[in-house]
Amino acid sequence: MLTQFRRKPLLLMLAVIVLAVSLWPAGAMAYVPYDTNYRDSYKRLVWTQSAYNPVEVMGREIYIPDPKDPSKQVFSPLVQPKDLFIDEKDNIYIADSGNNRIVQLDPDGKLVRILDVKESPMKKPEGLFIDGKGDIYVADTGNKRVIRLDSNGKLLKEYKRPESKFLPEAFKYDPIKLVVDKRGFLYIATLGGYQGLLQLDPEGNFQSFFGANKTEFSVMDAFKRMVYTREMYLREISKLPGSVASVTIDKGGLIYTATKEIATGQIKKLNIAGKDLLSAKDEYTDKVTTKAFGEVRFPPSDKNQKPQLSDLTVDSDGNITAIDSTLKYVNQYDATGNLLFYWGGDVSASATKLGVVKTPSAIANNSKNELFILDEENNAVQRFRLSEFGALVHQANQLTQEGRYEDSEKYWQEVLRLNAYYTPAVLGLAKAAYKKGEFEKAQALFKEAGFVQGYSDAFWQIRLIWFQKHFGLLMNVVIFGLILLLLFNRFTRKAAWRQKWRKRERSKNRLVIQLKHVFYILKHPIDGFSAIRYENKGSMASSMILLLAGMIAFGIMRVATDFTFNPNVVLEISMITVFTQFAVVWVGWVVANYLISTIYRGEGRFRDVIYGTSYAVFPFVIVGLPLTLLSSVMTLSEGAIYNFLENALYGWVFLLVFWKVQSMQNYGVGETAVNIVLSMITMTILGVLIFITFGLSNELWDFFYSVYQEVTIR
Repeated sequence: MLTQFRRKPLLLMLAVIVLAVSLWPAGAMAYVPYDTNYRDSYKRLVWTQSAYNPVEVMGREIYIPDPKDPSKQVFSPLVQPKDLFIDEKDNIYIADSGNNRIVQLDPDGKLVRILDVKESPMKKPEGLFIDGKGDIYVADTGNKRVIRLDSNGKLLKEYKRPESKFLPEAFKYDPIKLVVDKRGFLYIATLGGYQGLLQLDPEGNFQSFFGANKTEFSVMDAFKRMVYTREMYLREISKLPGSVASVTIDKGGLIYTATKEIATGQIKKLNIAGKDLLSAKDEYTDKVTTKAFGEVRFPPSDKNQKPQLSDLTVDSDGNITAIDSTLKYVNQYDATGNLLFYWGGDVSASATKLGVVKTPSAIANNSKNELFILDEENNAVQRFRLSEFGALVHQANQLTQEGRYEDSEKYWQEVLRLNAYYTPAVLGLAKAAYKKGEFEKAQALFKEAGFVQGYSDAFWQIRLIWFQKHFGLLMNVVIFGLILLLLFNRFTRKAAWRQKWRKRERSKNRLVIQLKHVFYILKHPIDGFSAIRYENKGSMASSMILLLAGMIAFGIMRVATDFTFNPNVVLEISMITVFTQFAVVWVGWVVANYLISTIYRGEGRFRDVIYGTSYAVFPFVIVGLPLTLLSSVMTLSEGAIYNFLENALYGWVFLLVFWKVQSMQNYGVGETAVNIVLSMITMTILGVLIFITFGLSNELWDFFYSVYQEVTIR
């Protein structure tokens, strides 16, 4: 009896564990050797559940007949495989570059056949494509050609370097990747081909270059163009656009390219006219901007290492998945180029783990939207299947992409329940709320998601509804107020108290007079600043008051401007940080400007520079504060008005500083401009020197402290 009594708690505990395991969501306990992440609109890193789970490794068990004894089988592994393609029947084709052959596996990863084209042997093939008829196109890189085989592996045609007067003589024809559209036109990525994809017709005639990248043009390039002579500029090393590293095509005929050596537009989605459909209009202007692709979880130890997207694939939902050959990440974006997930594991370990790809060289997907990644170092293919979380995100996002926002709502709610920090779910729910007319809810969700355009659109609807509801009352109040004002003015015009107010004595308090002088400066800046210099219209007390007022106004602008025009307000900007930045810039300018003015024949004293610079920031008070209030009732539709006022504010402050230097230092216009430029350069140099000094001081302190520790220990 005692033994049974002691066993009951143990049995009860086992029963609870079994019940908990049975109720745990499927896949939730699956272990994956990598972290899956997302980066939100504010570039904050978010950990998510795994989007894909590794399933198996394929392509390792390849046996072929022994050439010496066909009755026997010999092991013939993949060697430096370069490309991967999955046809409509989910058969897997591998460009086995090291063995100069094509390996075909069935959907389960079992060997079907080896294609080596004995009548015209391949040499280092790096690209593959199978069209709808089953014809096999191979980028036979070592032989500088593309070959076309029928479904049985028989050579049908070879595409060598086309003869065309439009093809530059310097063009090197080394095909590495290719696709073929429904017309039979070939789009070939060549090694170092900065001109774009080489487009050939079905007969192999040159048509054009397609989807070329643009050359990046920096500020230094613009400077060189202005100051260099033609001979000097011609001696410069030519800047070339990045060459296309890989290409794929979707069922709709849109062509996707991946490029390594550029900072933006690494992935392009090109229509038949070569227009990039992933480029988007900026939320604040009509200017088309190019997105940046390739994610980084943490800055790499080698700062020169940057994302290098070497291959990509597009699934049946239009989601784009690209592999990073440098940082070893897998990056997935939706059909419009918005990030969904990215993941990667530790590739430094010597042992190979299922799910960790050491050297990804190619990626493809099958009809089930499973991912297959070719590992060049391990000579194998890894298969990844969508997790329940990943499938849920794909389903919800697909409905959103199709404009079925209300249908997607329940799926996004489930995604958000599983991961409260996954921003695409918040954005999907915001779009659903907007579609249903729940504009206040949509506005809050758009703000949480960091989507300014949606936030602005929702507020526009809220504002419109409010005006429609209160317009009559608002107009009645305005008209009644104007009538009251007219009557008040008419009947009190000759009142004794108004006469007394008009004849009131002006304040004789010196500080008040000095503070009022700022308004005279706004109207007559040169005379006003001269009065500070020669008529003592300014003092340390008035200057510090105006400086403090300008600093507070600037801080309020930074932290209280509405989300529409200041998305960073969500990040809770610290007023202390803003004040510190303002004070550092102000002090740096005052010191630098005084030093330059002293050297450059200036007449102003140090206190004049302090007084004048303090008075010059007053526009932040009289324009910045009203502009901050105005931002809360404006939308992006009125963005041009807001931007004009904001730019006018900073322009006004700059002009006041300019006139302050001119009048107080007794300069001409040209001398003033030179003074300001030299002051800004000096301020920059001072900042760098202070930074270096503090850095060296810390190092010196650490050195003395380590010496002290050594002495005390011994």
